[in-house]
Amino acid sequence: MKNLKYWLGLLLIAIVTVWSGIDAYETTLWFLEAGLCLVGVAALLLTFNKFKFTNLTYTIIFFEFIILLVGAHYSYARVPLFDWIREVFDQDRNNYDKLGHFFQGFAPAFISREILIRLKVLNKRSWLPFFVVCISLSISAFYELIEWWGALLIESSADDFLGMQGYEWDTQSDMLCAMLGAISMLVFFSRWQDKQINKLTNEK
Repeated sequence: MKNLKYWLGLLLIAIVTVWSGIDAYETTLWFLEAGLCLVGVAALLLTFNKFKFTNLTYTIIFFEFIILLVGAHYSYARVPLFDWIREVFDQDRNNYDKLGHFFQGFAPAFISREILIRLKVLNKRSWLPFFVVCISLSISAFYELIEWWGALLIESSADDFLGMQGYEWDTQSDMLCAMLGAISMLVFFSRWQDKQINKLTNEK
């Protein structure tokens, strides 16, 4: 019963994964985009007994996985809700991918900050925000490389995988969104995460 909430979260991810794969926009594209989510789930399962994150961090990771799976189902440029937002606000493109890249900085900031604190990686706490942002940006930059390599492998679906939608500064704006996500986490959630870390530490 103690780990019931984790199993429920895992069950929800499994259900969304199945939905995401059924009638996905493009099968190869789905495996490339949803594959990262599945790798993340596997990594969390393998490390669960050795390093259990706080509930807050797991919750953010959960929403990150949902965003990835929804994007994999429709392809990021075709998510219906953001097509509607584009029409209502007279935007030039479907910006669901920007939400994804915001979370690409937001979620890693939670993960990296918690690891750095709990494993006591840094001697000076004042350096923590700098390293959290750097780690998040590194992950964002590496993902852009993955997109590039993936696009070379699947030439026919490259435009959908890259999700540029004709915007020449898409890569740079993706990384900006990730940086803003990491900064938002530090500004608005650091204290909340600290409380959960202290609570988790005291329970051990």
